[in-house]
Amino acid sequence: MALRLADGTSWSDTLARAVAATPEAFGTAPDGTATLHNLVEGGWRAVGAPTPVRTPVDNTVLVNLARLDAEAARAAVAHAAAAHREWAQTPLVERKARVDDALDALTAHRDLLALLLVWEIGKPWRLACADVDRALDGVRWYVQEIDRMLADGREPLPGPVSNIASWNYPMSVLVHAELVQLLAGNAVIAKTPSQGGAVCLTVAHALMRRAGLPATLLSGSGEELSEVLVRAPEIGAVAFVGGRSNGGKVAAALLDSDKRHFIEQEGLNAWGIWNFSRWDLLAAHLKKGFEYGKQRCTAYPRFVVQRDLVDEFLDMYLPVVRSVRFGHPLAVGDDWSAGDPLPELDFGPLISAAKAEELRRKVDEAVRGGAVPLQRGKLDGAPFLDGQDTSAYVAPAVLLAPPGRSRLMHAEPFGPVDTIVVVDTTDELLAQMNASNGALVASLACDDEELAGKLAVDLQAFKVGINKPRSRGDRDEPFGGRGASWKGAFVGGDLLVQAVTVGGDGRLYGNFPDYSSYPAT
Repeated sequence: MALRLADGTSWSDTLARAVAATPEAFGTAPDGTATLHNLVEGGWRAVGAPTPVRTPVDNTVLVNLARLDAEAARAAVAHAAAAHREWAQTPLVERKARVDDALDALTAHRDLLALLLVWEIGKPWRLACADVDRALDGVRWYVQEIDRMLADGREPLPGPVSNIASWNYPMSVLVHAELVQLLAGNAVIAKTPSQGGAVCLTVAHALMRRAGLPATLLSGSGEELSEVLVRAPEIGAVAFVGGRSNGGKVAAALLDSDKRHFIEQEGLNAWGIWNFSRWDLLAAHLKKGFEYGKQRCTAYPRFVVQRDLVDEFLDMYLPVVRSVRFGHPLAVGDDWSAGDPLPELDFGPLISAAKAEELRRKVDEAVRGGAVPLQRGKLDGAPFLDGQDTSAYVAPAVLLAPPGRSRLMHAEPFGPVDTIVVVDTTDELLAQMNASNGALVASLACDDEELAGKLAVDLQAFKVGINKPRSRGDRDEPFGGRGASWKGAFVGGDLLVQAVTVGGDGRLYGNFPDYSSYPAT
C-alpha cells in the first residue's frame, strides 16, 4: 500500500506554524530558506554564518543554522553575565512567576514542539510528546518544591550556567535543566546541538524570553566555541551531556579551575542474566528498551548471559527484536484522516546518515573479527514513502560474542545494535558488565533477589535495577554515573538545585578529583 505524509505534518506546514508562533526568532536567506536567529545580548539577532540543517527523516534541508564565531560568543557570554547579576537579585516569588509564565506558553505550543522533534531528530510522535511533557511536568514539580530546596540559605552561582547538551532530548534534558537553573537564580546559556533540535529549541527559547527569563541560545562549532563556553571566567558552571570523547575534552579544560561542573559521558549499560526464569517479564522490558533506536544514555545495548541460559534467553529475545517497528514517523495509509493516531513506532531514523553508516561499519567490523550475527535486520517492508531517502535508517542487529578489539565490545553503539556476551561464573558476569569502566545504569535479571543485591554492589553503575531497568528518572530521583561515565556534581531532584547554587551544609554528591560521594539511588 502506498504511503503518504499525515495531513498537516509536512515540514512546510510545521515550519510555518513555528514562524507564526515566534516570528522574532526567524529570518530568511536570499534563496528563501528560513534561517534561525541567535538569542544573544538580550534579543534575537541575525548574526552568524548560515549552514544548512538536514532532517534524518528523509535527508531534506529544514533550515539554516546561523553559526557564531568565538568573538561573538564572548560578547554573548559577557552580556549573559551581566543579566545573571540582575537575575540573581530577583526575588524567588518573581522567578517562580516568570518560569510559570514560560511553562504556560510552552504548554500552549506542546504539539508544535513535539512535531518539530519528529522532523528534526526523527522521534516517533509518542516519544516526541513524552520528551516535551517530561520537561514541562518536571519543571512544574520544581516550582512547587523550590522554596524548600533553597530554605537552607542556598544562593545562585557567581555566574551563568553554560549548557552544552546532545541532540537526543532537547526538551526533557536541556530545556528542563535550564528552567530549573533559572528558577534557582541563574542566567543560562545554551549551545544549540549541531546535529538536531535547533528549531524546537529556538521556539522554546523565544517563549522563555517572552516570559522575561535571562536565557541565551547560540549556535556554532563546538570546537570553536568550547573555549568560550567552558573556560570563560564569567561562567559559573558548565553542564555537559554527551559522549566520552567530547566530555573528556571539557573535563580536561576544567582541570585547572574550580568551576562547578556536571559532565555526563555515557557508558556501556548492561543487563546481566543469571539463574533467571521469568522470561515474559524480561521480554516486556527489552521491547520497551528499543524506543528511539536506543539513542539515549540509559539504553541497554549489552546482555551478559549465563551459558546455561543462552538458549532460553534467545528463545525469548530474538522474537522481541524481530517485533520492533521502525520507519518514517509520519507515513500513513490513504485511509488515514485527521484525528487518527500517528504511526506507533519504536523508532525512526538515527540522527544522521553519517551516524547510520558509522554504526553499520562497526557491525561489519565486529563480524569480520569473529562476532556471530544472530540478527541483521533489513529495511525491506518498513513503512517508507515512495522514493524517500532512507540513508539514516538502521534495522536492529544482534551480535553474539563481539571480539575484544572491536569498538562494540567496550563502547556504547547509540543505535539499535545489541551485543551478547556469554559467561560461566559470577566473576565473569561482573567483569563483562563493567567493561566500559563506569556506566549510568545497569540491571540484573535473577530469580534470587538477595543474590542479585550482593552482585549489584560490585557493578560500576550509578543505578542498578533488579529484574527491571533503570532510567534517568524524574522529579526527586537523583542521577549520575560511576567511573568514567560522569565527572562533577550529580543532578536530579534536590541535587540539581544544589549543583547550581552555593551555600548550605555539607559537600556536593558527585565524582570529583579529590573525592566521590554517592546518594541513595
